[in-house]
This record gives sequence, structure tokens and C-alpha cells, in this order.
Amino acid sequence: MTRKEFRDLATPDEARAAIDSLALEGGIERVPLENARGRVLVARLDAELDVPGFDRASLDGYALRARDTFGADEADPARLAVVGEVHAGAEPDVALEAGQAAEISTGAVMPDGADAMVPVERTDTDGGGDEVLVRTAVAPGDNVMFAGADVAAGERALGPGTTITPRDIGLLSALGIDEVPVRAKPRVGIVSTGDELVRPGDDLESERGEIYDVNSYTIAAGVEDAGGEAVLYPHAGDEQDEMEGILRTAADECDLVLSSGSTSASAVDVIYRVIDEQGELLLHGVSIKPGKPMLIGRLDDSAYVGLPGYPVSAMMVFRTFVAPAIREAAGRPEPASATVSGQLARQERYEEGRHRLMPVGVVTDGDGETLVYPVDKGSGATTSLADADGVVEVGPETDYLEAGESVTVTLFSPDVRPPTLFGVGEDDPTVSRVLDGLERPRYLSVGSRPGLRRLREGVPDVAVVAGPLDRDIEADEIGRWDREWGLVVRAGNPDEIEGLDDLVDRDLRFVNRTTDSGLRSSLGASIADVAEKRGTDRHEIVDAVDGFDLGLRAHESPARKVIAGDADAGLGLRETADRLDLGFVSLGEQPVRVLANPDRTGKEGVRELETVLADAASAKR
Repeated sequence: MTRKEFRDLATPDEARAAIDSLALEGGIERVPLENARGRVLVARLDAELDVPGFDRASLDGYALRARDTFGADEADPARLAVVGEVHAGAEPDVALEAGQAAEISTGAVMPDGADAMVPVERTDTDGGGDEVLVRTAVAPGDNVMFAGADVAAGERALGPGTTITPRDIGLLSALGIDEVPVRAKPRVGIVSTGDELVRPGDDLESERGEIYDVNSYTIAAGVEDAGGEAVLYPHAGDEQDEMEGILRTAADECDLVLSSGSTSASAVDVIYRVIDEQGELLLHGVSIKPGKPMLIGRLDDSAYVGLPGYPVSAMMVFRTFVAPAIREAAGRPEPASATVSGQLARQERYEEGRHRLMPVGVVTDGDGETLVYPVDKGSGATTSLADADGVVEVGPETDYLEAGESVTVTLFSPDVRPPTLFGVGEDDPTVSRVLDGLERPRYLSVGSRPGLRRLREGVPDVAVVAGPLDRDIEADEIGRWDREWGLVVRAGNPDEIEGLDDLVDRDLRFVNRTTDSGLRSSLGASIADVAEKRGTDRHEIVDAVDGFDLGLRAHESPARKVIAGDADAGLGLRETADRLDLGFVSLGEQPVRVLANPDRTGKEGVRELETVLADAASAKR
């Protein structure tokens, strides 16, 4: 099988031009008024009738001839004979002559002979209701909405290109229009490729390398947000015949087909051959990061774009190149873009000469100034975008950005706001509960050591650190608690594990935490104690523990391995063991500290956190 290589990567502008050449078009359709909100008109709508279609009273009161009230005031009211009533929705059965009035309801048709009306508050009744005393003078037309005053017949109501709002639906309803011509939503077929994908909600077999399909639903949401109609198709496996069948079905039924995955230059990736052989491949590979493995072409009469498989890459390419094309086809205007300027919190270096789309977060410092920090866990990490506020674009000629350099962030939406509190550090269940009591916090579970490093760089407001501190750090401790740590084992502890000596001397499988974890630091100290008691080297003890070097990031992960039967013991917390109904062998208690950036202690979010921590500590006493 010939290996396809990326050659002469297209520039971002060339990729946009290729997508524009696909001439994506959704057509025209007529939709019922109740389904018209957010749709885009393709033709002018004129009023076919006056609104209102009659002269109507604006208030409750009396219809009359204005000349009969001239000179009337509180001291000398006009006395008029009441000759009838007119109610809303009823045709008047009375015509007024000089010196006469008719009681009238708001919205009712003005009777013949009346050219004004007076509010009931400016009148009194006399003679048992047969007469009304009008204590103010009115002019012709006062308190009357004349026919066509709102919209006149023949008047332009809404023009082509109008995005229909609830207000517009009110106008169209008043005009009696029950169906409108709009831009048809471009149908966008979404095909995720790969034998390893499983739909959310289905059973996942991780031992087979299966993963939940992130891209299908994420991209579908982006399509709908851009004004398209998303159509999900079954997963396509890595066999060319299966992939070709699904793609051709999608092409027959949709205006645009989006696939994700199977676009990189690999011998097992076949999707580019499907497009090349069955359609027209316009472009393969773009000089952009993330998003290099991108395809653009045609399949039958449908436009086609192949997105990368990694979620961050797929969404960044979709947002940058595909969403604008869908919006244009749907007649949607470009969304209101919002940008914010700030200083880069730390230096960023780049090795490849590609245009870079860098997901970033924003945070305010103690003076309210904006700091910008990169959020990049790799293209395969779905949370990179969830933890980001926007994107900084970096040109291919830029090798690095210095800390403190001014950058412009294009926010994901105009309503994005910096978090009230930005914290980093240890993954801990108490931290999760504390965060629930705060307004709009953001917390990145990066581990104790990276948390301290980022705090020293001045990026977060606070860092949560577990275990002993290996060096002094300029920070204010605003909260602290202890947690019991040790070995999480199977329920009932059937292996009768009593401590670290069992892991060293017996054939037991162990799962550790990563070196970034505070638990790993405390375990290292305990291993050193075991080595000292035995009069041997620490490395010999470590080598004797099966699985010591297998480190998992999250605090529950080792316990999950025990539940799955993949380990006899895992490093963890008593709280975790209790929650998952597992056994626990205690190895001691460990302090957890919440350290605040000294420059941020006056920040409202930090003060709120300190209060919540104090309340939690009081509740435990």
C-alpha cells in the first residue's frame, strides 16, 4: 500500500479559498411561522393589509367628537349624553352626533361620528349613567390609533437577509402571515471514522482500545450553532469499502460531508483515497497547528471537508474554516466577535513554521489587568477547549512569544468572562466540594508540583498542594486540611495487605500516581523509610514493587484499576476507598494547603474562597 505524504502544505488562505470554491448552498424553503425564529428571509415581505385595520381606542373611556370638549376643564366640564357601548372585538352599533358619547374599551373600533376619545379617569358619570362629565378638552385624534398607524398596506415589512427574531414574528403575526420563505439550512453529514469509536451511552471496552466518540456530537453542535442541519451517520471503520459506502450515502443526502479522523499520512488511513478516486481532492494538508491533516474536496455533488481525528484539532479547524462557510450558506451573519488584549503569562516556544491556533485562558491579576495563559494538553485532550476562553493566532514566522508580551485573544463568544477564581494543583475530592460553593471558578488538576511551578510563574490565583513542600515559596496560606492516604485494596482486603512491606516482599500488582501528585511525594518518603529500616538502597525497594513506575494522574484512577482486577493495590485516599466500597490500608495523614498568590489576596474570588474554606473548617470542628 502506497503511503500518502504531506507535500507542499497549503496556507490557511489557500484552504479558505478551496472551501469557498465548493459553493456550498442550502437553497430555499418555506417554513411555518412558528418555526421561523432564527431563520433568514430570502425575499421581501410587504404588508397586505393595514395594521390595525380600523381606527381603535387606545384606552378605556368614552368615544366622542373632539369639538364637544373644547373649553372643558375641571371647573366647567362638558356634559355629553351616553348613547351606547363599544367593546373590543365587536362591531359598533351606534353612530355619534353632536353632544353624544359612547363608552368604549381599549382596542375597540371607534364608532362613526367619533374622532377622539377621553380616558375614563378624566370623566365622571351623572344622571344614572345616561350622561358623562368630561373634565378635559381633547383634540381630534387624541387617544386613537388610526388604521395603518402601525403598518400600512403596501408598506415594506421585512427585507431579504433578515434573521427573524421574536419581534419579527410578532409583526408577521399581525400581518396574518403564517409561512415565510427562508434560506434552507445546509444539510451537513457528519461521519466519524475509526474502528475504536463507540457512541456515548454504549458499552466501552477500554481493553480493546475503544474510546467514546467526541467529535460527532461536538461537530454537530457546531453545525447547528452555525445555522446548518447536522445529520449523524454511523461510524465508518478503517476499511475502504465501508468508508466509501457511508461517505457516498452522506454525499447523496447532504450538501456538505464532514468526516473526522483517517486524514493523516498513514498507511492505514484510506479516506483520502476514497475522495481522490470517487470525487475530487482539492487539498490535502494545511500549514496550521493544530489541524495539519485536513482534506478539502468534492464527492459527487456534495462538498467535502476532512477534519483531523483529535478533538482539539477537529474543532479548531471546524471553527476556523468550516463554520464560516456554513454560516454563509445559511445566510447567517458572522457572529459578533469579541477580542481582549492581555499579557502572556509565560514564554511559549514553537518548533514548526506553521500558523498556530493557540487555545488560551484569561485571568485577571490583583490589579484587574488581563493575563493570558496557554491551555494545551495536546490535540487528543478534549478538555483543552473546555478549559480555554479563546484563541491567540501566531504567524508561522514567530519562533517564540516572551512572557509579558502583549497578545490579542479572539474569544469563543462575546459573553466569555474571566473566571472569578483561577486555581491549579492537586486533584482532591475536598477541592471539588469547595469549588461547588464558589461562583464561576476554574480549576486545573495539574498536580502539586506543576501547581507550585505555575504559582511561582504568577499565573493562577491559588495553588492546592498536597504533602511536604520541597522548597519555600512566596505565597499566603489561606486554607489547610489533612487527608488520610494509603493503599486502596479490594473490598474486605482478601490479600491481607498490611503495608508497603507486602508490596516489596509479595507478588502483588501495584498502581501508583504520577510524580506530579502530592501522594507520590509522601509515598516516596515512606519508601525511603522502608529502605532505611532494611539497610538497603531506595532503588532496590522501588524495583521490587511490581508497578511502582505505572503512574496514573487522577486520584481515583488507581482505585478503578483495583475494581477492574488489573491491580491488587493502588495508591489513594481513604475517602476514595469508602466511596467506591473498597478496602483501605492506611499509611498516614497528609496535609493539603491552599496557597494564594500574594498579589491576589485582595481579589474578590480569593476572598470568597478563603471564606468558604474557613466555613468548611468550622463545620468539621
